[in-house]
Amino acid sequence: MSKRSSTVLAAAALEAAEGVAAVGFGGYVGVETAIGSAVDPVSAIGVTVLALAGGIGMLACARGLLRGQQGSRAPTVLTQLFALPVAWSLWQSDQAFTAIPLGVVAALTLVLVLSPPSTAWLVHGGEDDGPDDEDGAPADGGPDDDGAGSAKGSGSGQGLGQERG
Repeated sequence: MSKRSSTVLAAAALEAAEGVAAVGFGGYVGVETAIGSAVDPVSAIGVTVLALAGGIGMLACARGLLRGQQGSRAPTVLTQLFALPVAWSLWQSDQAFTAIPLGVVAALTLVLVLSPPSTAWLVHGGEDDGPDDEDGAPADGGPDDDGAGSAKGSGSGQGLGQERG
């Protein structure tokens, strides 16, 4: 396994921090709703469910990033793209103490997860692919080898795209 990129580690840490914050917020709103302090209980229940589900999803994305799962990158990018307008809305509502950290973390996470080192590590699933031949194809017996042999030097006279007769 190749060494994990420091940009992936940082992006995963920031994504996890957002996930923990969302789960904490969802738990807080849930408790407030349960004890009857919510002004609008129906909306508070919705906020609780969304915050808990979103937070758990962000924690799953952070775990996927740490494991080198390429499929964790797109949801991580999406959560940050959703966080930026939320930060802007908080800024316009004079809640700078929440808006600034959220905006900075979202922008920084985007930069980190889309950086070339992160991309290189995540595209390969966090692992070295093993030996390749000189044209980059998997060595014999790899997943792309159909067992039919190569048209190159096989003497069959058949090129790519020609049917066998």
